[in-house]
Amino acid sequence: MPSDLHVRLAVPSDAPALTRLINPIIKAGGTTAIEEILSDADLSDYFIAGSEVLFCHLVEAEGEVVGFQALCRDSDLPATWGDIATFARLEHKIPGVGTALFSRTIQAARDQRLTALNAQIRADNVPGLAYYTKMGFVTYRTLEAVPLRDGRPVDRILKRYDLT
Repeated sequence: MPSDLHVRLAVPSDAPALTRLINPIIKAGGTTAIEEILSDADLSDYFIAGSEVLFCHLVEAEGEVVGFQALCRDSDLPATWGDIATFARLEHKIPGVGTALFSRTIQAARDQRLTALNAQIRADNVPGLAYYTKMGFVTYRTLEAVPLRDGRPVDRILKRYDLT
């Protein structure tokens, strides 16, 4: 991890910074299943303090949030699995953000005695598929032709990272 990256747990007061990071990604489309702009309250509920959130880490560089990664429960997954979501700012990308976040996520997931992580990635999200593969996730299932809000079908690739 580059020494100028600082990873820490996100708290509810971080919601505005995380919203500023994720909304341009949502607006650009193609790399997240989230299709509607989030309010600070929605973001906090989905990724920081909601009842299904296990934890969320953010990474800062030069005092600015440049990425975040959340782990949540999903009723469609085994109880010992966490569902992961990762976001890095679109502009002025900094190498090592995803790796720094994932290192902390693995440690926290093991501390919570989870056995696996699940990533659900749109099939057209080439950078997302590459990231999770680089981190060691393995494809275990494909959900075919999941419709987007506009009705367009896009497959979802499910990848697992074994923590045991």
